[in-house]
Amino acid sequence: MAISYRKHNKEWEYRITYQDPITKKRKEKSRRGFSTKPEARLAAQEMEQKLLSGLELTEDILIRDYLPTWLEEYKAGVVRKNTYQIHNRNIEKHLIPYFKKMKLRELKPITYQKFLNYLVDLGYSRRTVQIIHGTMRSAMERAKINQKIEFNPCDGAEIKTQKKRRSSKEELPYVTSDRVTDLLSAAYEYGYIYYVIFKILVETGMRKGEAAGLQWTDINLKEKTIKITNTLHFDAKNEEELFGDTKTYTSQRTIGIDDDLVKTLQFHIKWQNQNKLALSEKYAHNLNLVCCRTDGTHLTKSTLFNAFSRILKRAGIDPLPIHGLRHTHAVMLLEAGASMKYIQERLGHKSMEITSDVYSHISKKLESQTLDMYEEYKKKLRK
Repeated sequence: MAISYRKHNKEWEYRITYQDPITKKRKEKSRRGFSTKPEARLAAQEMEQKLLSGLELTEDILIRDYLPTWLEEYKAGVVRKNTYQIHNRNIEKHLIPYFKKMKLRELKPITYQKFLNYLVDLGYSRRTVQIIHGTMRSAMERAKINQKIEFNPCDGAEIKTQKKRRSSKEELPYVTSDRVTDLLSAAYEYGYIYYVIFKILVETGMRKGEAAGLQWTDINLKEKTIKITNTLHFDAKNEEELFGDTKTYTSQRTIGIDDDLVKTLQFHIKWQNQNKLALSEKYAHNLNLVCCRTDGTHLTKSTLFNAFSRILKRAGIDPLPIHGLRHTHAVMLLEAGASMKYIQERLGHKSMEITSDVYSHISKKLESQTLDMYEEYKKKLRK
């Protein structure tokens, strides 16, 4: 590495000649505009240190090229499959489309803050923005550790509150408790197996993948418990990839079920046994699934979505995602007087913050209703 200095009119310039350690090509780095030679020398020494540490050698790396490499080298085989897929979706759907051709070293805190504000303004929930932020911050932290950048531009970023909050119905889609019976009746009429899986979702608050991946070994009807240890990957290419880890470690849990659901599952065992006898070797005995097709094979995502959409229409209930049944269970628990801590553990949320963020407005609504009832009660006493 060689450094030279030249004076242009009244300004000094430094020029550093070096060899790229990767391409082995000769490169130059120069800068002019210094009032004195000592100023140019000091700046040249700082640049020399950056070049020696590799910071400036990565100046042409684009964010869109770096992120997939980071994902493959540092997350594949390290994090759970679900977590890997979340990172990948964040990169492909949000990060690459926004930052486009921006270079890694060009990303500044103010630019990144504008990105987070942009997501909030689009209407994404605070939790969704936090998840996207988590992907980017982790990737940039690795870039800093690997000396591709000097600092993490995601540090100190804030996720602002939406200026205009959506209505409770838009924000939290769920079936009101007085319509749950209508939903399950319509499901039973549409198809027995859909009645079973949607009833499990309403009564347990499981995620659809957790319910679809339930095996009979996970259920203890005598103790009235369900052990949730894995999830079904609807996009699996073969049976070996069909079962995977739950969304998070805290998603692995054991929950209690009531007598009504126990009776439903007892009847369901008899129904399945009839199918096993009728189909014999053609039945997928090895999967041992609770919620499955007549031949024991797993339900597909498109089949569940289409069935749920038609069942809602039959029941006269406004469209909502299947995940809305998880919210339905949580709201029913709140109405029954359950604490946020209990709901967190039952749903398998990683923290109380997640549970509170999602259901706080429902809790406040119920609290207000309770106060109204209390006020009415006091009025009766005064009469």
